[in-house]
Amino acid sequence: MGLVKNLSFALVGAGFLVAAAAAQAMALTLTYDRSIGEPGFGPGQLFVPQGIAVDSQGNTLISNGRGVNPDGTPNYSLGNKIEKFSPSGQYIGAIGSGGTGPGQFDEPTTVDFNPVTGDLYAGDVYNNRINQYDSQGNFIRSFANGSFTGLVEGRLFFGPSGVTFDKAGNVYVGDFNGERILKFTPDGQPLGVIGGTRGTAAGEFEGVAGIRISPVSGNIFVADQYNNRVQVLDPNGNPLLAFGSAGSGPGQLLQPIGIEVDEEENVYVADSINSRVQVFDKNGNFLTSFGENARDASGNPVPPPALTGPPFGDPLDLAPGRFNWTGGTTLKDNKLYVGDFFQGRVQVLNVVKDGATKVPEPASLLGLGLLGIGATVTTLRKKQQKATSA
Repeated sequence: MGLVKNLSFALVGAGFLVAAAAAQAMALTLTYDRSIGEPGFGPGQLFVPQGIAVDSQGNTLISNGRGVNPDGTPNYSLGNKIEKFSPSGQYIGAIGSGGTGPGQFDEPTTVDFNPVTGDLYAGDVYNNRINQYDSQGNFIRSFANGSFTGLVEGRLFFGPSGVTFDKAGNVYVGDFNGERILKFTPDGQPLGVIGGTRGTAAGEFEGVAGIRISPVSGNIFVADQYNNRVQVLDPNGNPLLAFGSAGSGPGQLLQPIGIEVDEEENVYVADSINSRVQVFDKNGNFLTSFGENARDASGNPVPPPALTGPPFGDPLDLAPGRFNWTGGTTLKDNKLYVGDFFQGRVQVLNVVKDGATKVPEPASLLGLGLLGIGATVTTLRKKQQKATSA
């Protein structure tokens, strides 16, 4: 997601609130494991990491930057790659380079492996396309050329924002400003569109950020960024549920970006401006959260970068669990990988589940998506592209 200087938001809908019965939910916690990468512009260093994927060998792939010099001026040769790290976190190379040619990038965003074919798919914002590679990083093709909606008033981000796959290996890609999800075959042939209407009602969106298809139900979970909520759609794209509202309390969100769904359909949400990850059950009940704002020496929150200059918070706070915006995510083998947007790293969290311990679900603030909970961001200034996840 882009660099932000100023933000204001207005809650424009409340919907009906329902008190959940005293149902039971699995106890789940997140704990810090390690970090991957470090802030900077050299090999193995990251700036504005947006998409994250983990391959079958446990290597971590991170889409890195748009291509800027340390002073913020453009430079194709920096960033514009998918950086690759070994399971132990050592830098081992990159996929792609800056440019407009085959397999090149002008700002890589969302990135993930197709679980059916093993191929890697990556969003390419300014080239307005998806790049497809085999499992070893060899370029195969680009597709969806020119399909993504451009800039709209009040936003600086556009393009492919999230990627996910159904059980047949079909590819679903978020079109951030198109308020929709585009569906393709594994080789990039168009299959259809979900959504496409801007708004706060059920099935409408204000910035389609991260998307994930449940491995259990096939339902589609969408981080509806400027509505400060998560929407759940059935496999055909019909709205089922919405949860979240604008704010910083438990279960509230400020511009969610990355989203993941596990085998119990717990939902992990990168709550970007709140610099944390929140976890919900499949019905939208809050379970837990992890993370807090980066702090300066006086204990004050570090703001995101200004519109000019390096894409890092100043100062950096690289203590475990401190973020300057949470962004792109991926979930693999009970490890949650979370982009620390403006601190040039990915933090890896352990997902600890205790099936023997049950906890009462709190009163639900989910606004029966079908009855119209919504929030919209009305002022947003950014330096650079997302997300996300995308």
